[in-house]
Amino acid sequence: MSDFNEVIQEKLALLPDSPGVYLMKDGQGQVIYVGKAEVLKNRVRSYFQSSKNQGPKVRLLVSRIVDLETIVTSSELEALILECNLIKEYRPKYNIRLKDDKSYPFIKVTLKEEYPRIFPTRNVVPDGARYFGPYANVGAMHETLRMIRRLFPLRTCKVLEKRRPCLQYHIGNCPAPCGEMIGQEEYRERIQSIVLLLEGRNEKLIKELRRKMDEASEELRFEEATLWRDRLKALEIIMERQHAYLDNQDDRDVIGLAKSREGVCIQVFFVRAGQISGRDHFLLDNAEEEEQGRIIGAFLKEYYGETGQIPKGLLLPAEIGDREIISQWLSERRGNKVILEVPQRGTKKELVDLANRNAENLLSQAEVRIRSSQSVADVALEDLAQWLELAELPHRMECYDISHTQGSETVASMVVFTGGVADKKAYRRYKLRTVEGKPDDFASMEEVLSRRCRNENLPRPDLIIIDGGKGQLSSALAIIEASALADVAVVSLAKQFEWVYRGGESEPIAIPHTAPALKLLQRIRDEAHRFAITYHRSLRSKRNLISILDHISGIGPKRRQALREHFGSLERIKKAPLESLIEVPGMDRRSAEAVIAFFSDPHQAGLKREGK
Repeated sequence: MSDFNEVIQEKLALLPDSPGVYLMKDGQGQVIYVGKAEVLKNRVRSYFQSSKNQGPKVRLLVSRIVDLETIVTSSELEALILECNLIKEYRPKYNIRLKDDKSYPFIKVTLKEEYPRIFPTRNVVPDGARYFGPYANVGAMHETLRMIRRLFPLRTCKVLEKRRPCLQYHIGNCPAPCGEMIGQEEYRERIQSIVLLLEGRNEKLIKELRRKMDEASEELRFEEATLWRDRLKALEIIMERQHAYLDNQDDRDVIGLAKSREGVCIQVFFVRAGQISGRDHFLLDNAEEEEQGRIIGAFLKEYYGETGQIPKGLLLPAEIGDREIISQWLSERRGNKVILEVPQRGTKKELVDLANRNAENLLSQAEVRIRSSQSVADVALEDLAQWLELAELPHRMECYDISHTQGSETVASMVVFTGGVADKKAYRRYKLRTVEGKPDDFASMEEVLSRRCRNENLPRPDLIIIDGGKGQLSSALAIIEASALADVAVVSLAKQFEWVYRGGESEPIAIPHTAPALKLLQRIRDEAHRFAITYHRSLRSKRNLISILDHISGIGPKRRQALREHFGSLERIKKAPLESLIEVPGMDRRSAEAVIAFFSDPHQAGLKREGK
């Protein structure tokens, strides 16, 4: 342990004999790993012992640790819950996690609304709604939504106002609660049917539809009976495609796993009422070197920490180290006992084997796509190295772009391509300080590159690309040539003719438009532009929204933030009814009425909206 800094040595000497959570930090103070332990002293110290028995990933992690923090808990279960929350908060670089997990959508059913809606969302909040997912296959999720809306039409408008029914009603896509064409009780019955369908309880739903069809037929309501019959047939067709696997009616999720040098794939089968009602798969980061038990445990904590659909049992392909603690945690989240099994024989074992085979197949397909895209990238890199006369292939390329609106909210982006492929984890964005209010792209480029060149923790690039012509390139070279990156190749790509300029040369390089080299440069440039303008629009939208809300009496910083997060846009806040505003965390009736009064007539409310 003598090789580590004094701060770490002191903290290692004072570690408690208690359960808890530990956070590893790098030189920038960023949390790069979060873990839990039954005994903090034993677990944390094990990282700093001899590295002979440690894998490359652990050795790399330990080499980056500059500080560590521990949080003592009263039990291992409490430590597990805290670990899940901290991983979600910090997204540590070295934890096993779902690839691009933040992008996985859910299906949301807004049960708290008088006439609930159903729609996809990527933002899960404790607002009383039901969330189904996450869905790794976005296409499958949209197909599910289309099927649901075809079987059970619901309102699609974001804000319900009493008015005449719109076109959606007349073409059969909406029951028009706005025009009181459907009662609340009947509408709620549709929502309950949808929830049953999303939970995979198709048998129960079919019985209910058959009951309603028979009831309508007996009462001579033949048009309504026909409607129930058509919905029943559609569901029965879906059921016919499914094979019954388990005799009992208990719900199970079946976990399959496959791993290779290229990555790890998890396959989940959702078994409801004995049948596979759906499936999903997930690719994992930082898992290739881990044993199966650790991978499965990490996946269960991340996946079931997000989804609200926790079944009565999980069938696993391998034993996990903290099985009892995870089972206890899942049971608390579900509200009753959740059993984790590793079946050794019989139908359950066959299901796990089937999930494993599906995971292997999906991983093989992913590897083919990776190899195919990599071979294309290799050709482009070789072509680029020839055109730019580089001694070696540019493995790491960084591209910079500036975005602003007449000098306001000026931002810059840095995108990174590694091996010719976008490396989104390495992207950086900068809110520029020295040019705010002054539209000066040259000074902006100088500032962002100055900040980049001072950051010694970032890997050294092989090629720096500037979005712009000779002027932007000159501004960039003035900074780069005075830094430790002075010997790195720098080029700029001018938009007008797609000419490439190199430092120290007045004439551009006219790479053919069909050349792989130019296509690669254009892809990198366009990605830098997209990343910069997305950040700029986000800041501009936030500024505009908050600046208007500033003028509403009783709406302080916390309520402004809560309104922005809940509604997402000024238009949605303007149209929100009183009940929806009251539901926002931190809002009460008085503040909600102030918002409505402000947007109805700010002067009558004794308020002034500047510039609006």
